[in-house]
Amino acid sequence: MKGRSNYYRWLGRVFWLAVLTVTGYTWYYMDQVVPDRVSIIENQEEEFSFGLPLKATISSESQEVALGNESNIPADQITISGREKFSMFAGRQGSYQVGLKLFGLIKLKDIQVDVVDTRYAIPCGSPIGIYLKSDGVMVIGTGRITGSDGTESEPAYGILKSGDYIEAFNGEPMNTKEDLIHAVNESQGQDSVISVRRDGEEVDVSVKPVAGSDGQYKLGAWVRDDTQGIGTVTYVDMNGNFGALGHGISDSDTGALVESAEGALYTTEIMGIEKGAIGKPGMLSGVIYYGPQSYMGDIRANTDEGIFGTVNQQFKKQLTGEPLEIACRQDVKPGAAFLRSDISGELKDYAIEIQKVDTNSSHKNKSMVIKVTDPELIGLTGGIVQGMSGSPIIQNGKLAGAVTHVFVQDATRGYGILIENMLEH
Repeated sequence: MKGRSNYYRWLGRVFWLAVLTVTGYTWYYMDQVVPDRVSIIENQEEEFSFGLPLKATISSESQEVALGNESNIPADQITISGREKFSMFAGRQGSYQVGLKLFGLIKLKDIQVDVVDTRYAIPCGSPIGIYLKSDGVMVIGTGRITGSDGTESEPAYGILKSGDYIEAFNGEPMNTKEDLIHAVNESQGQDSVISVRRDGEEVDVSVKPVAGSDGQYKLGAWVRDDTQGIGTVTYVDMNGNFGALGHGISDSDTGALVESAEGALYTTEIMGIEKGAIGKPGMLSGVIYYGPQSYMGDIRANTDEGIFGTVNQQFKKQLTGEPLEIACRQDVKPGAAFLRSDISGELKDYAIEIQKVDTNSSHKNKSMVIKVTDPELIGLTGGIVQGMSGSPIIQNGKLAGAVTHVFVQDATRGYGILIENMLEH
């Protein structure tokens, strides 16, 4: 009897564990298939289908957003189930909330509804030289200094940290690493105060520079005040604002997003293409031409979703192609699409497949999974290579997003960003 009792006890535990597992997975699944945010063009009706496994009630929290289903009668609350379609209509621009409850009782989430004007931008796909000036002198790391007597010391160890931005030395603003080198040497080894920006906060630290074997006083810190590279411009809007890369520019040593003060775009010439291979991403190699004649625009922001700024008239004169309508998040679907690039020296649209769209991704620059299917592009680059980040993705005649990353183990596949995530900046 005791053995049978234990058997039923364990059977009960397995049953309730299964119930909890199924319930948890169902909740997770519904949370993923229902977008956190959607966009609707002003004065237009947009149709949706969430594919919910359970009956749910959707309610509008604002009179500006009207809901409708098969009855086509506008309402502030409707009930849907399965893949049943429903619509939303809003007549005035702004951001509103729509709530979703399971069985009309259990709140699943609120959906932000952005009502926007029809937006257009010119997809670019052209490589560009990027120069970014950091906001302060960035600390890469610390190192040991050999003095004139042969002894070694590391004065900045434990005081300055990788990712710090030096803003001032003994109260004197530091704009370049040359400014810092000069100020440290002028200290003649006296105790000094360095003002740094660390994780967004202002911190003062004390350090005592030491004399190196060359007689110059030093901190024992590796620093950088700028970064350069080649990327791709995604779009230019009707006001001359551009977006590029689809991801931020990070420091090659620290991996942290470079906090920039200013930057510029310059003409670049692609000299060669190293194809991607399993375990080794390919890359573009080229020359960036600096100078007034090669200047193409200003960078105003370096973010996780790309770099942004304005282009000049010289860049605008080189633009080809017609403006395309900006795709809303819900417009982008798995299926056929195109990647626009002039990597061959001629602006072309190459066939790709959007394999997955995740509008709720916590990493906005990885909201799509794409695969290059065009034989010409695969023959040219092997798929996606470094330097192609920012190449615009076009689907159903609309600008849908941009390429951001390549999969290390498969150069034909990578991540992309939804264009609306870029336009938020």
